[in-house]
Amino acid sequence: MQIYYVYKHAAEQYAFISQQVQDEHHLAFMWVDCIREDVVMQTEEWQKNINGLTRLSINEFHIRDILNIDHPCAFDTMDDYDLLIFRKIITPDDQISNSEVTGEVHESIFGLATTPISFIISQDVLISIRETGNKAMDAYVQRYEQIVQRDISDQNKPRKLPSTPIDLTLRMLNSMIDAYLDLRTPLTRRVEHWQRELLQGRKRFHQWPQLFQENMAFQQVENLCEEQIETLQELRDELVENYHHLMGQHASESPDLLLVRMNDLVSHIERTQKHTSRLRAAIQSAIDLHFNAIANQTNENMRILAIITAVFAPLTLLTGVYGMNFEFIPGLKSPEGFWMMLAAMLLSTLLLLYYFYRQHLVGRGEKSVIEMLAHQKRQRNMNLFWFLDYEPIKQTLKEVEKITKLK
Repeated sequence: MQIYYVYKHAAEQYAFISQQVQDEHHLAFMWVDCIREDVVMQTEEWQKNINGLTRLSINEFHIRDILNIDHPCAFDTMDDYDLLIFRKIITPDDQISNSEVTGEVHESIFGLATTPISFIISQDVLISIRETGNKAMDAYVQRYEQIVQRDISDQNKPRKLPSTPIDLTLRMLNSMIDAYLDLRTPLTRRVEHWQRELLQGRKRFHQWPQLFQENMAFQQVENLCEEQIETLQELRDELVENYHHLMGQHASESPDLLLVRMNDLVSHIERTQKHTSRLRAAIQSAIDLHFNAIANQTNENMRILAIITAVFAPLTLLTGVYGMNFEFIPGLKSPEGFWMMLAAMLLSTLLLLYYFYRQHLVGRGEKSVIEMLAHQKRQRNMNLFWFLDYEPIKQTLKEVEKITKLK
């Protein structure tokens, strides 16, 4: 547990951070940073320490929510504090691992794991409960450690320090959500990998379970983003409707800056959600193209087999006719009968191939689809009732139809 006091200088009125109590300066708020393992293993002692430091009595149900490692994103309000539980995606840069001491296991579905971060927010106290190895939170704590080492008058020079607990909460959430945007590049590469496997692979695709798991991982990211947006929207409503209750002595300050930060957080999450939706659509399109390519290949194979069957059908007919066991067959005992039959078979084969070529059933890849459709339109399809298209007959049929309607 680490405690940081944010004071306002008595004379200069600028904010500075200290880890020691400064009675001569005005205390703006207190930040108590806690590790999850300490809360899980020593719950009652942790509650007593928090009550002694901040005089906050945390609700029993909220303690259960904080201890629940699988609790979804949530926001709840009490008379003296607000509870915000925010689930963070564990990125490759994080050093978060399953705790052997507590026996807790992070939920990991299809290679995607998340971890909860709890914030207890009051008018002058912020309590954070996080995992060890959370890069975003560790970076923020290290930054505060460096600021504390500076002189009081130099602490606000690089960046203005937060003046309220809700402001500090939004800044930490912003550092965590910004890491989501860095996930777009590796996620896009994974989608490109599956596209290559589906569309450019020379072997038959067998990795369907892994691909469906990948698709479900993107679905989980979308669901998580939706939960986060709803939770932040509840926090925004609380900030707008109960601004004086949440800010206390800082209620005189304008809430515009906090609302801008809140809208920026929602915007970043929406960008991640939309990017994930586009990636899922790209995977689905690759799957559709894969099956369409298989269907086209099957049709091509069937077309080749149909052509071969059609070519050999007349040959089979001729050999079947002249293989009949009749006593007299024309040309059966002729010396030129064999060669005549062979010539007839060869001629029928060439005529069929020529017909298939004219119908673009052979070598049709040389023409475009538009040329094939134009050629098909120019052709006259075989019609058993072709005589009805004769113009005098068509006029006669129209007159008969009119007379029938008049009657």
